[in-house]
Amino acid sequence: MIIKCKLIPKGICVNLFGTFWARDTSWIDKYVINHERIHTAQQRELLFIPFYIIYLIEWLIRLIQYRNGHEAYMNISFEREAYINGHNLNYLPKRKLFSWLKYLF
Repeated sequence: MIIKCKLIPKGICVNLFGTFWARDTSWIDKYVINHERIHTAQQRELLFIPFYIIYLIEWLIRLIQYRNGHEAYMNISFEREAYINGHNLNYLPKRKLFSWLKYLF
């Protein structure tokens, strides 16, 4: 289920504690949902709050590394796992715990 929220910028879906938030849902397809479900799996295995802390720290490190906010975002290990496997609808049932660690370096 996706919660519509006018505070979310257009074209962005935010996953907060396993709930999906977006301004407009017309662009959200099964692949975006799969991408967000991968994030939910990551959040659960880290017991949610540590996920957000690691996510922020890694984004800050990547921002220093790439000096570009979008590039930093695209290189966060959680995002790399979700983007690389988002189109594989069979990924989640076979996904091993802490698979995001493969994408850290």
